[in-house]
Amino acid sequence: MLSRRDIRSCTDIVKLYLLSTKYINNWDLVDTSASYILGAYLFEFKQTRNILYTLARSPHLWRKRIAIIASGYFITKHQFADTIKIARLLLNDIHDLIHKAVGWVLREVGKRDKAVLVAFLGTHASHMPRTMLRYAIEKFSWRERQKYLDMV
Repeated sequence: MLSRRDIRSCTDIVKLYLLSTKYINNWDLVDTSASYILGAYLFEFKQTRNILYTLARSPHLWRKRIAIIASGYFITKHQFADTIKIARLLLNDIHDLIHKAVGWVLREVGKRDKAVLVAFLGTHASHMPRTMLRYAIEKFSWRERQKYLDMV
């Protein structure tokens, strides 16, 4: 059981993290921090996830990537709804680093619940950026991959 002091410390860390996003300026920094700091905090302390949607709608590349990568923590806990919603928000993003991140987390969803990924692909595969789609279907059989790649 965490003390109130521990909870305040975690909250302070997340506040500092969010205030420092302008310095989190490459995929490596995002991918090694977002899930473990922001995602874990939101999940473990049952916080509203609105910040993820705010970050996903940002014009700033790394804030958008923080949003989708932070949702990776939820995936490890078999909660996929926020990841799917954020992936939808980022479907039309122009940046390849967002395509890769979204595809990566979708693949992680599929590893835990293939039906959730297949449902997402059924609606969105035909208009997903190719890189995003390739990452998402990476663990599928050759035949399954071809089916989705032929849609684009």
